[in-house]
Amino acid sequence: MVGLKVGEVHTVDLHFQDTPGVVASAVFDTGDGLTLVDTGPSSTLPALEAGLAALGARLEDVRHVLLTHIHLDHAGAAGTLLARVPNARAYVHERGAAHLSRPERLVASATQIYGDQMQSLWGEFLPVPAERLTVLVGGEGLRLGSTDVLPLYTPGHAVHHLAYHVGDDLFVGDVGGIRLDQRQTPRAPTPPPDIDLDAWRASIALLRGIDARTLHLAHFGPYAQAEAHWDALLANLDTDAQRIHAGLVAGQEPGALSSAFTAALLAELGEESPDLPGRYEFACPPWMSVQGLVRYWQRQAARTASPASAQESTQETAQTPAQAAR
Repeated sequence: MVGLKVGEVHTVDLHFQDTPGVVASAVFDTGDGLTLVDTGPSSTLPALEAGLAALGARLEDVRHVLLTHIHLDHAGAAGTLLARVPNARAYVHERGAAHLSRPERLVASATQIYGDQMQSLWGEFLPVPAERLTVLVGGEGLRLGSTDVLPLYTPGHAVHHLAYHVGDDLFVGDVGGIRLDQRQTPRAPTPPPDIDLDAWRASIALLRGIDARTLHLAHFGPYAQAEAHWDALLANLDTDAQRIHAGLVAGQEPGALSSAFTAALLAELGEESPDLPGRYEFACPPWMSVQGLVRYWQRQAARTASPASAQESTQETAQTPAQAAR
């Protein structure tokens, strides 16, 4: 592939909402065409094509699409891309596969949140034909061209979340946090409905033990596989969760709880760099993180009060990842 060496990973900035450094895809040549890790939404497909062109490649060179999870900012363009590239196929966790093939509920849920902004934010969300999906559980080895890929089941952010280990590179989706540049400590995006703090901590323990040199974040770019990254992510995850828990215990109204959380988060980001708060709100609006953590603590309370009701809540979450538009 012109401009790409086999195994060499490139970050493609998708310029989400005309904002650089917020949403990325990663691309590498396997020796059997290009592999793309996450597509971004269809609204950023022109930026993906431009990014590939800058590398001397075309969208039609893509053969494998590794999806970390099916939220719109990661997988929204998957159906459109596969419709345009007949020789490509997508890879996804088994708990997200049905929503790619039949995305009506996902789109309906997102439309309830975003209304008339759906098209401008995300673009179309076409179904992925089931026969062009490789359904994964995590742990099975993939051989793509001359490249070995190991999917890793990493729930916490979403019940259907996967990371991918490829040689020295580890593609961590959202479970690796949001880190928009080196100045920022990583933060956990916690939108509803699937946030599970214990599962997230277990996924971090798994990933930090992987023998890789580089982490690739969808939000945003490559960082060293380092203890400091994971330690900071865990600390911020706990801080954010406890802020919401304390507000719930104090009986704060939802609006006040969201406002207080947003103010604290953006102030901390602003101390790291003045430009971070504005960019972060494009990567993960704080109000969505509040909703996810509120739901988490409500489920924890239900589990404590009644094991039966907790089981029902878990089943509901497994069936409705469409509620999480991001």
